[in-house]
Amino acid sequence: MLFSHAALALWLFPLAFSHPLEKRQNALPPVNSAADESVLQLALYLEHLELNLYTGGFENFTDAEYTAAGFPPGFRDNVGVIADHEKTHADTISTILANAGKTPVPTCTYKFNYTDPVSFVDLANMITSTGIGAYLGGGALLTDDPELLTAASSILTLEARHDAYLRAGVGASPFPTAFDTALTSVFAYNIAQMFIVSCPQQLPITILPKLTFVSPVPPPNLQPPTPAGTSLKFTFDPSTFYVQVDPNAPLYIGLINLVTNVTFIETTSCGSGCVTAPVPQGAAGAAFAVLTTFSGGLNEKQLTDYGALAGPAEVVLS
Repeated sequence: MLFSHAALALWLFPLAFSHPLEKRQNALPPVNSAADESVLQLALYLEHLELNLYTGGFENFTDAEYTAAGFPPGFRDNVGVIADHEKTHADTISTILANAGKTPVPTCTYKFNYTDPVSFVDLANMITSTGIGAYLGGGALLTDDPELLTAASSILTLEARHDAYLRAGVGASPFPTAFDTALTSVFAYNIAQMFIVSCPQQLPITILPKLTFVSPVPPPNLQPPTPAGTSLKFTFDPSTFYVQVDPNAPLYIGLINLVTNVTFIETTSCGSGCVTAPVPQGAAGAAFAVLTTFSGGLNEKQLTDYGALAGPAEVVLS
């Protein structure tokens, strides 16, 4: 069974030494603006996704299967702890939204393509990296209330602890880069769509045409890191673009990596709806590729607002 924690503890513990216990249940951070609500709704959307993922990782495999796959004793139990953390996050964010008179986004139906403990952990690393990126990108929008920003940041740091534990479990570096990669809400939301079968209610966020990362598939332990110059292959459907693109026009991959840095790489065609691009020097960890006609000059927000033809596709380099 999953381990239990108080659903509101994460948000209320800063008040533990200054208010009587009976008053703490009303000390929820406020939702002061539309930006606050949009960040919290996306965070809840991703927490629902992660809760379903980690619950499956706990329930679908036994201790013996994790041990046979090379994971240390107690690993499955800790996957259960992570699932419980995600439930605490989801319950807490839902309570904050409801307390502010907002309707929390409901959970969706999901599909995760893992078949064993190792493929589950590799997928969990990818999805958790997206969650980390969403919290990093969303933090800049939580300017109305420092308490809300602090609370969201405390979830971010815990997500990073989860990811480090998972990576260490498969023999990868728990901290492959000096900086994590931030994502805009549109890009984080579109990564999540890879795992959505259906939703009773979607968020009012643009869904972009799909960009699929094809190869190379990294080894389960992400060792050695993918070297600079390695050819990355992507596929897409040009008929789904929201703008008309000259079939002879050069296409580029905007690779978002390390904070919000975007490196633009000219692609080579490998057929209709297929391009390759080399890994740029210095790229590492989780990177996010966006197909574009721009050769440079855009930051991540501009790439999101008007520069993306398709994407993003997550590429785990180390």
